[in-house]
Amino acid sequence: MNTWRNASLAVTAAAVLALTTACGQDKGKENTNGQSVGSANQAQPGNGGYGDYGSGGATAQGTAAKPAGQLAVWNSPDLGKVVTDSAGLTLYRFDKDTASPPKSNCDGDCAKAWPVVAAGGASAAPGIDASLIGEVTRTDGSKQLTIGGWPMYRFAKDTKAGDAKGQGVGGTWFAAAPDGKKAGGGAGAGTGSDGYGTGGGGGDAGGQPADQVGLSTRQDPKLGEIVVDRNGKTVYRFMKDSAWPMKTACTGECLKKWPVVAPVDKNDTKGILKKGFVTFNRPDGIKQQTIDCWPLYTFAGDAKAGDTNGQGVGGTWFAVNPQGKPVGAPK
Repeated sequence: MNTWRNASLAVTAAAVLALTTACGQDKGKENTNGQSVGSANQAQPGNGGYGDYGSGGATAQGTAAKPAGQLAVWNSPDLGKVVTDSAGLTLYRFDKDTASPPKSNCDGDCAKAWPVVAAGGASAAPGIDASLIGEVTRTDGSKQLTIGGWPMYRFAKDTKAGDAKGQGVGGTWFAAAPDGKKAGGGAGAGTGSDGYGTGGGGGDAGGQPADQVGLSTRQDPKLGEIVVDRNGKTVYRFMKDSAWPMKTACTGECLKKWPVVAPVDKNDTKGILKKGFVTFNRPDGIKQQTIDCWPLYTFAGDAKAGDTNGQGVGGTWFAVNPQGKPVGAPK
């Protein structure tokens, strides 16, 4: 009995030590302002029911065509209103397709990276004009869902509800708005070499990462190496937050100016410190990515990749370096 009890205590102690090591109790000394405490959970990708695109009715190209079911509209803090399927996965449109007449130009390897959405069984999202929902016949004879005439796709790298990793890939793929147009006005175009989300390397003149990873870095001429999100937007820290215990002082109206960085899988990063790379379950129910246990944000005033308009705002907001440290913050 004592042996079992000792083993149980050892496991519990190891779990506490692991979290303490990840987030470091000394972090609270850096800043203790904030509101109630959330819990730190390791960011984990889910499959949203669509992790395996090889199951179910395959097309001639060998990719699956799954129906969307009941469509929904997600209010993304970065992109505005975005259409999702019944599993919450983002639907996309391809600039090389046409809407009038509807025609898909994504086949072969393209359709593996961008699985088509089958036309059958789709229901318009509440409050959305049902007449915008249609279908197009693909070259293999299968029927693909259209919204506003635009053929709809998912992105194979989106693994859970709320993911929008395909936004701007190749400068031709964009999340779909409820009317079939580009969500967010098509901002955040990437520079993937093939337009399928498989290219990479380097970045564009605005500092946008060409590989479209969830979090990466760029060399800013004034601030040095700083963290950016998949759309090339600068990532910030709020000096009134704290890392241990993780607390947020940005709530309510603050979040309209400083949207949180949604959880990112560790494997979907480049050049970022992995220690303390955990999800913050905020008291308001929003899940937020952290680096070194510090909550991360973008700035609504940054209109394009490469902007750093949030730097130094109020003497409390600063761009983040790859170790999660605030760049240019007073000591």
